[in-house]
Amino acid sequence: MENFINNAPFIVVLLCLIVGFVFLIKGADLFVEGSSSVAKRFKVPSLIIGLTIVAMGTSLPETAVSVAASIAHNNTLAVSNVTGSNIFNLMVVIGVCALMTPVVVDGASLKRDFPFSMICAILLLVMGTIGMILGRVDGIILLGCFAGYIFYLIRHTLKQNRQSSDEEVDEIPLISMPKAVIFILIGAVGIAVGGDVVVDSASRIAIDLGMSQTLVGLTIVSIGTSLPELVTSIVAARKNEVDMALGNAVGSCIFNILMVLGIASAISPIAFIQENIIDIIVLVVFSLIVWIMAWTKREIKRGEGIIMLLMYAAYTAYIIIR
Repeated sequence: MENFINNAPFIVVLLCLIVGFVFLIKGADLFVEGSSSVAKRFKVPSLIIGLTIVAMGTSLPETAVSVAASIAHNNTLAVSNVTGSNIFNLMVVIGVCALMTPVVVDGASLKRDFPFSMICAILLLVMGTIGMILGRVDGIILLGCFAGYIFYLIRHTLKQNRQSSDEEVDEIPLISMPKAVIFILIGAVGIAVGGDVVVDSASRIAIDLGMSQTLVGLTIVSIGTSLPELVTSIVAARKNEVDMALGNAVGSCIFNILMVLGIASAISPIAFIQENIIDIIVLVVFSLIVWIMAWTKREIKRGEGIIMLLMYAAYTAYIIIR
């Protein structure tokens, strides 16, 4: 596939990029649906399914792209993809939702998930600054933090919400076991193929347009891999069901740093460049600003959503001209 993309006309490469995103998003959707159905058949509570399989499923596109980039030694694409996706999820996904309806902030997100998300970003910043590389040991530490976070989240939530857990079981669609297995297999293949195609196409586009891998990762790739979160949040906003929108975006930021970069760096060390450091600092600052917005009134309204979108537009302009 890499040789084909390297020798194909530019318009064909653009089409390959779009097809790659389709494979990623649809593959993740099928994988989550199949896995959730299998877990339900084995009597796994829907609460745990939501906290693990479904939550991780929204990060599968970022995982596939970053792991493929790490294997292909396009390491700056891996870091910029995660950083760009986190900034996009935080500023654009929540900002768009706030334009449509006020985003009510969950207390647990303010007190637990938001601070932990910023700690994860700061940890990534420190790891990347030391030696300007994210090594295998760093990856193992990130994955260890991820496992600890999931364990705590499941234990705490089960303790506090046993009743809601029982009530939510029937909300997960149940499909036949053969169909669920097929969904899982097709989804896994779609994610793997889509990730590979997106990385190869993005690298070729960067070369042809004279763009850096970092810029491509922060814009084209990060936005593409964040499409599931954006579409889901818009649909939820139209139904006035955005109570957990902020928490989901923050949770995605945590998953992307700990799980995605943890796996990628454990497979192959990821080199850091100066732009990566700057972008992670921007992520921390944006997170702090949104946290303050959410804390003051316990909701994010239209005016604040506009400010968030303008801040993202200014940041995008900065990374294009730098």
